[in-house]
Amino acid sequence: PCAHTAESLAAKNTSRPSAGEPRWVLTGNEPLTILPLTSEMEEAAVKAHYKVCDRLKLEKKQRRMCRRDPGVAETLMEAISMSALECQYQFRFERWNCTLEGRYRASLLKRGFKETAFLYAISSAGLTHAMAKACSAGRMERCTCDEAPDLENREAWQWGGCGDNLKYSNKFVKEFLGRKPNKDLRARVDFHNNLVGMKVIKAGVETTCKCHGVSGSCTVRTCWRQLSPFHEIGKQLKQKYETSLKVGSTTNEATGEGDISPPKKSIPGHSDQIPRTTDLVYIDDSPSFCLMSRYSPGTSGRKCYKDKNCDSICCGRGHNTQSRVVTRPCQCQVRWCCYVECKQCTQREEVYTCKD
Repeated sequence: PCAHTAESLAAKNTSRPSAGEPRWVLTGNEPLTILPLTSEMEEAAVKAHYKVCDRLKLEKKQRRMCRRDPGVAETLMEAISMSALECQYQFRFERWNCTLEGRYRASLLKRGFKETAFLYAISSAGLTHAMAKACSAGRMERCTCDEAPDLENREAWQWGGCGDNLKYSNKFVKEFLGRKPNKDLRARVDFHNNLVGMKVIKAGVETTCKCHGVSGSCTVRTCWRQLSPFHEIGKQLKQKYETSLKVGSTTNEATGEGDISPPKKSIPGHSDQIPRTTDLVYIDDSPSFCLMSRYSPGTSGRKCYKDKNCDSICCGRGHNTQSRVVTRPCQCQVRWCCYVECKQCTQREEVYTCKD
């Protein structure tokens, strides 16, 4: 990955990476152990955010950016949590279910798999989303609500509300992640995937308006810009993961800089399509994730859904079936005043798990 995208959040227990290895991605397991934020952590973010920034194991420039605004550390941790949880949700039915503990995470980030591409995109998207929301929520000292409305018929609208500040967020994230690398293919691929995450956020901005006037005549409208829910961002990035492109490297004769391009040798089953700026790209074919390896714990013992994904994630090994009795609330009714009354229903259900 890009030498400007520090791995330190994602590989706390690994040695310091060389210039060509991944340095930063918002998928670290360690930060998840301190979330959700406790009152002590919130106090630390206000009174001692220097220590919080140090705890995140950032690069020198990133640590400086973190320290200059007390709200940055809290926003970084929020982005880490949001990105990792969304990754786990999007891959919950897959062989690789976004397991990021310990060595699995570190090993994944050292390779250019399509799963790694998703991690970089969801991470940059998470930070962009969290920062824009933090601005509009008043948690940052250096930014506030969206200040640059660019709407049609702007003169007929009264700009109001408190829009999510994507302009500041994009500027912050681009500076935080660093400039585009010129030579190393892996670094350029990671930089490209970071930008894909940011572009999905930008494409999802919507204008929300509220009407004012006699009997709701809408003679005046108060409008502001809002980001899409992050779950929708995750869904779109998962779709891009499914259509991601394998790439190689070429040199631009005019500039002498490296470009991302289709592989030089035609690969059966792979498209020779030139990647667009909105496509996720990767350079290494992914492992099967069926058996335990340095990249995942495998699928042995994984819960599956008989008619949905057992055949796929159990990798032809078959699945075990267990029957159990569960009790759940049922036939619920709302009672006056102010409570819900339910019966308790018992039923038998089957649980399926992959065989070893």
